[in-house]
Amino acid sequence: MILKIERDQRRFKQIVRGRVRENLRKYITHGEMIGRKGKDLVSIPVPQLDVPHFRFGNNGAGGVGQGDGEEGDQVGRGGEPQEGAGQAGKDPGGGHVLEVELTLDELAEILGDELELPRIEPKGNATLQQEKAKYNSIRKTGPESLRHFKRTYLGALKRQISTGTYQPHDPRVIPIKEDKRYRSWSTEEQPEANAVIIYMMDVSGSMTDDQKQIVRTESFWIDTWLSQQYNGLERRYIIHDAAAKEVDEHAFYHTRESGGTRISSAYRVCAQLIQESFSPTDWNIYCFQFSDGDNWGEDSEDSLAMLRETILPHVNLFCYGQVESPYGSGEYLRSLTSAFGEDHEQLVVSEIEDRDAIYESIKTFLGKGK
Repeated sequence: MILKIERDQRRFKQIVRGRVRENLRKYITHGEMIGRKGKDLVSIPVPQLDVPHFRFGNNGAGGVGQGDGEEGDQVGRGGEPQEGAGQAGKDPGGGHVLEVELTLDELAEILGDELELPRIEPKGNATLQQEKAKYNSIRKTGPESLRHFKRTYLGALKRQISTGTYQPHDPRVIPIKEDKRYRSWSTEEQPEANAVIIYMMDVSGSMTDDQKQIVRTESFWIDTWLSQQYNGLERRYIIHDAAAKEVDEHAFYHTRESGGTRISSAYRVCAQLIQESFSPTDWNIYCFQFSDGDNWGEDSEDSLAMLRETILPHVNLFCYGQVESPYGSGEYLRSLTSAFGEDHEQLVVSEIEDRDAIYESIKTFLGKGK
């Protein structure tokens, strides 16, 4: 019976994955996963999935199989339906949306299969490990710096009481060598974060809340995929208008400024971050820049030069997503393609016209397997 239940559970999970795959484009474009994301699980609303259940009949109400009948008796339930008869119901109706939980790894597998994303081949040391000491036991020998004072005191107290040398009126407890206890440790191999995503976004007045929601939705799926490819993943966030600064995730998605736009300021902070914190020899670096394409005219040349000289040589991938805005010019995308061509090794560009374009944009960004 247990084996049959486990088989049924696996079958049910396959059905759920199939429904998620069928509706993946909708989930991506609507962004409804973000609000349901836990630490390791995502709660997903799956429509039109009926969980097997018993349906009870109308016992004792007559009809076929309920005793003798007369010629002309109606086959089926009750009499003629009456419009408007009856009171408001109190029972739940059918057609509810079922919420199921998938791990982020399962979600990444579905994303990779559906978008046909190639597996990433990390550069450098892709299995970077670090040893971490964990103090989890007590022993009788060790350095004085690790002496456990409470355990040592209790050991001395027990010894003195058992030997009759403890005097309540003179409660002095003097440890000797046999009483001393020391903290001990064991070492554990833990994967060290060996990949970093650096997000950059224009937060000037031309980037509205709708554009930022598109960025947030796309970033969720980018994180989901890259987290499966690496043992650990760091994230850094840079916002800019005419000046740039590193911020936390909340400020990244909720800050709005009213100044002009200098993309070179974001590139400068990004390059400094790579130089000081993420050595390209040890880290796999991914940069994702989102903008509506506005940039102060004289700054474009400086931005392109900085990108070419200080960022592209050190990263696995640099992705530029231009989110269409009613207030943005969209000029920077043309500047990038003109300067670097359509098929640069590290640079990928995508035009995100609306929520429906997120699906193809993710495939464009991650389809190189870099």
